Formats: sequence, C-alpha cells, structure tokens
Amino acid sequence: MPLKLELSHDQRHASNIANAFQKRRAAIHMPESKTRSLSSPYPMKQITTVLLLCFAFSLTTGAAENWSRFRGPTGTGHHIGAPLPTKWGAENILWRVELKGEGHSSPVNWEQRIFLTAATDKGNTRLVLALDARDGRLLWEKAITCGSPEKTHGMNGHATPTCATDGERVVAFFGRAGVHCFDLNGKALWSQSVAEFPGPWGCAASPIFDGDRVIQNCDAQGESSIVALDKKTGKIVWRTSRGEKPMGGWSTPIEIRTDKRSELVVNSEQGLDAYDPATGKLLWNCRGFTGRGEPVPEYARGLLFVVNGKAGDIYAVRPGGSGDVSETHRAWHTPRPKVRDVSSPIVVGDYLFAIDMKGNAVTYDSRSGKVLWSEKIPGAFTASPIESSGLIYINTESGETLVIRPGPKLNLVARNSIGDRAGELFRASITPIGGRIYLRSNRALYCVGAK
Repeated sequence: MPLKLELSHDQRHASNIANAFQKRRAAIHMPESKTRSLSSPYPMKQITTVLLLCFAFSLTTGAAENWSRFRGPTGTGHHIGAPLPTKWGAENILWRVELKGEGHSSPVNWEQRIFLTAATDKGNTRLVLALDARDGRLLWEKAITCGSPEKTHGMNGHATPTCATDGERVVAFFGRAGVHCFDLNGKALWSQSVAEFPGPWGCAASPIFDGDRVIQNCDAQGESSIVALDKKTGKIVWRTSRGEKPMGGWSTPIEIRTDKRSELVVNSEQGLDAYDPATGKLLWNCRGFTGRGEPVPEYARGLLFVVNGKAGDIYAVRPGGSGDVSETHRAWHTPRPKVRDVSSPIVVGDYLFAIDMKGNAVTYDSRSGKVLWSEKIPGAFTASPIESSGLIYINTESGETLVIRPGPKLNLVARNSIGDRAGELFRASITPIGGRIYLRSNRALYCVGAK
C-alpha cells in the first residue's frame, strides 16, 4: 500500500503550515494584537505572519520537531510540523526495535534522541532508554533499583509515566522509585523520592517542566499531593496536599495561560483543580462527576474540557476563578456513555472528540456540549489521541491507528494496521516526529514513514 504523504520543502508548503498555526492559535484562544510595533511601521499582524512563515519554513527544511513531554509541548496532543501520513501498512515500518523490559510510557524526543522507560524484575529495576530516532539504535540505558516496588494494576505496570525533556535534561518518574534526572547523554544529575504511593493501582502521571521546576502529580489511594522540584538540583520547591483520594489518580498536569495569570491544571477522580505554578497555592476547584482521574484536560477557546475517568459527564470549565467554581465557571456538562474513559478528549475547531475504552466515540459541539454524533468503533482504546493538520490520530491496543476527520458526522479517513502483533499491547500514545509516526507497544518501538 503506498504511503499517502506529501513532503514539500517549498515556501508554499511553509505558508500552509503558517496558516494552520494561525487557525490553531484562534482555536486555543490566543489573541492577536492589532496594534503597531513601537519600532516598526508595519502592523503586528503582518510581522506575526512573516515570523510564522519563517518558523514554518524551518520546519520543512530540516529543523527538529521536539515532542518533549506526554502528549507534546502543550500536553494536549496538538502537533504542528511536517505532515503525517494518513494511510500506511506493515510495509511502511521503517524499523522496529525490541525493548528491554516492558512499559506503557509514550516516546518523547529532543532532536534525534528518543527517550522512554521500561521495567524488569517485577518492578525491582526501572530503565530509562535513549534511542536514535533515525534507526532505533540504543544510545544509552540507565537502570534504577527499587527495593520495594509499589503495587500496580494489571492494566498499568511499573513504567507507565512518560519522560519529559527541556533539551538539556530528561526526567523520568517511577512512583516509589522516585524522580530521576539525566543529561541528554545519560549522565545522572539527581534523584528525588516524592511519595510512597500506597494502594494497588500503581502510578501513571507524567512529569512536566515548568520554567526552572519539574512538576509531578503524586495522587495515590490515600494521602495525595502535587510537588515541584528544582530542575537543576531535584530539591523540593513546594508541595501541596491534594487530600485523601479514595482510589488515586493518574493525570498529568498542564499549564495554561489566562488573561491574568498562569494556572497549573490537574484532573482527579473528584474533579478539576488549578494551582499557582510558582507557589503551589490552590487557586480553584470544580467538582466533577464519577471519576478515576486518568484523562488529561483539553484547553481550547478559553475553556477546559474534562472527563474524569469513569462513567460520568463530560464538562467544560472557564479558568480564572477562585475557590469552588462548580456553580460559577462550569459552562456546560453532558452525559457520557456508561463506560470507563482512559483516553483524553481533544478539540479541533468547534468539535470536541472523546472515545471510551470500548470504542464508543462521541463528537460534541465544543461551545454547547451538544452531541453531534455517537458511533461504536471496533477496538479497545486506552491511548490518548493527537491532532495533526486538522485530523485526529488514535491507536487501538492491538496497534491499529484510526485517522478521523472531525465534523458533524463520523468521517473515518483510514484504519491503518502494522500487521498482526500478537502478544503486544499498544497503550502508549502516538508520537509524531519529522513526518514519521512512532508507536510504542509494551515491549517494542516502531517507526512508520515513507520508504
């Protein structure tokens, strides 16, 4: 099957990317100034367009794309860069490498280095792996010993949180085994224990970089917290209690910017919380519905879109409030199918897409919460979707990837298979780098692209 991928390196293609970036900015509520620069006779709109063209042209002429944390630079799964294929088959696998150990963490990258994690010996040994994005060659491997591994659920494991990198260092979180920081060549910089993580469910929240801090959600069954570490030393900058959790939580924080401030937003089984990223002070909380706290909220058009994990409503929240904002800042809520949600929701234009573990896919009007369509798609879904060039990509646990064009009805562009992969589970989310798609199973990493 030929790969439907158009890789253009001219300015016309760069202009297309710039236009897409402009649309994306509008979609995520980034205002554009209509004033003139104090030092320039040209309107800011024209200056912005030129800068975007330069940025986009650099993307098409070899500049690296860095998918630097779980679900990409913003944490919400939106990709801007070289166009991705829409259709492929097993013949388009450029390489496959067997990984030492097992895990469900998603690959991240900085330039040509890919970072991911794995675990062996029933969690007594945790691994941070660096691979060459071009051929899958192992660049380095670091082992962390855990004398008393935390318990974990059969759907989870001991290497589910995704690494994060800022281009100088890479951090990995392993629950009771702690947070570990390395430089990009594998030199150990620091390690920090953050919690005991009681309960039978294990850990899955990924670390993120926020300025000079590394933020880690430490939800667990029982006493939970969120912690900020100094990225250079690993020392704890602040820790804020998240109370006693009945079951726990596994959601990765995202940082958003409102008109007035930055907010660190974290999902939970009980609702949505926002913190001051500099101090850890709780700014506001919005009560949720039935939840487990896995999915990461989406942020678009000035709203946060949330599913809490179990069979409860999907809802939209206006950030920027104070205290309990359940009655004042919840814009709308709509019932979900009565099945567990592990995948995060995603917004493309006016369309909010969500899919549960059993393949019940629903698209809502993001402005009102109105259900536009609901269809059952065969497959089991625990990875989170990404969006690229206006298309939604999401993989099943068997390794198939669905490409969906958002709209008022289901438009399945393609259902792509990399062949029978018996014995492998694809619970990690897709990583797009340089026009290629990286798929991670519990024991292997695949690179799909044009041959």
